[in-house]
Amino acid sequence: MKWSFFLLSCWLAALLTGCMVGPNYHPPKVDMPVTWSELPEQGIMAQPAEIVTWWKALNDPTLDALIERAVNANLDLRIAEGRIRETRAARGVVAADSWPTIDAAGSYSRYRRSENATPSFSTGGGQFGSLEGDLFQVGFDAGWELDLFGRVRRAVEAANADIGAAEENRRDVLVSLLAEVARNYVDLRGFQRQLIVAHNNIQTQQGTVELTEARFQAGLTSALDVEQAKAQLATTQSQVPTLESGARRAIHRLGVLLGQEPGSLLAELLPEKPIPAASLDVSIGIPSDLLRRRPDVRRAERELAATTARIGVATADLFPRFMLISNTVGLQSASLSDLALASSRFWTAGPTISWPIFDGGRIRATIEVQNAREEQALAQYGQTVLTSLEEVENALTVYTREQVRQRALAAAVAANREAVALANERYTKGLADFLNVLETQRALYVSEDQLVQSERTVVSNLIALYKALGGGWEYRQA
Repeated sequence: MKWSFFLLSCWLAALLTGCMVGPNYHPPKVDMPVTWSELPEQGIMAQPAEIVTWWKALNDPTLDALIERAVNANLDLRIAEGRIRETRAARGVVAADSWPTIDAAGSYSRYRRSENATPSFSTGGGQFGSLEGDLFQVGFDAGWELDLFGRVRRAVEAANADIGAAEENRRDVLVSLLAEVARNYVDLRGFQRQLIVAHNNIQTQQGTVELTEARFQAGLTSALDVEQAKAQLATTQSQVPTLESGARRAIHRLGVLLGQEPGSLLAELLPEKPIPAASLDVSIGIPSDLLRRRPDVRRAERELAATTARIGVATADLFPRFMLISNTVGLQSASLSDLALASSRFWTAGPTISWPIFDGGRIRATIEVQNAREEQALAQYGQTVLTSLEEVENALTVYTREQVRQRALAAAVAANREAVALANERYTKGLADFLNVLETQRALYVSEDQLVQSERTVVSNLIALYKALGGGWEYRQA
């Protein structure tokens, strides 16, 4: 009883003083740039970013509905949520080592002793009783390890960090999901807009074919002009199947992102709609904001914390382990009817201690393994931070440069339309060669198609910028 009181006092003292071996974790310090190197003079502002629901800035109710459905049904998100539940349960497994264990057991055995192993044994009774018999036994085993050096507490610390990493992983999946849904939706509308441009040019070129055929019948032009017009018409028509397949691929991808069959959204999304318009002004904050907002950076920090705590778990194996309670209490009898009698009782009690003296260097090698893993996690954290900065800088570059390209393409389209009108007028009056008509029509189709692609790319680049900033994970917390 005195021993139990003494060891209980030691255990309480250890909890109060926080005696734990291994390094204490401190979040790493990272030198972040003061501002973005690719920050343009207009359009992008280094103000606090409000990007919790960034997709609503595109003002497309269909996109809003698709994102809501994806968040509710996406299977990758469910996998990430299952991982959170797994890590929480794993923490319970580790934390259970802090509490006493009590096991109940019962057994029955039929035995026969060896006569040769017991020389003084005589058949019919003697020093060792009967040759054969039964043995009934029931009892309880209890144990409680004293966590003097923090092995269990370090393990719980690591498990808590694992939970944090799993939660950040879910947020990272959500950020990627939001961007993926938006990007595929913009791709769909872009392909549909390209189809409209192609069909408009096909209609124009069909009229040119009819005009050249009429002029050929009247003897005003050659068969060469007719065949050239037909060739250009067929070339433009050949673009239609490619654009249609691109639109359907985007719809199929959106169906899977929503946790449905690939073709489930065809009837809903095949009707044409315009490409969502990108915002002119975007607030992105400062580089240091990424440390608190990007889920992958936050996850890398939690993984570093977990590996640091596991160094303490491995180090604790160098020290003795104390069992505050190591008791066995039960009943044992050769007859089932006598099992409940007081004379059938047996018990063992007392604290125990174990200390590894020689293990061939296993414990120290395990500590080195954990130290190496911490070094890797620290390097991984730094790499994740640098990658996040790179992604934002690249997104800023392509977003702002594509806007410049879009304005130039819009001017090219306007000029090409004027050129087509002039070429047709001059050809009809016999003042210009038919080659001018073909060349201006081809240039108009190319510039119109590139303008649509640029409009789609601008919005896609804006989506990539919001993703690089880590926007959207606050929208739905697990």
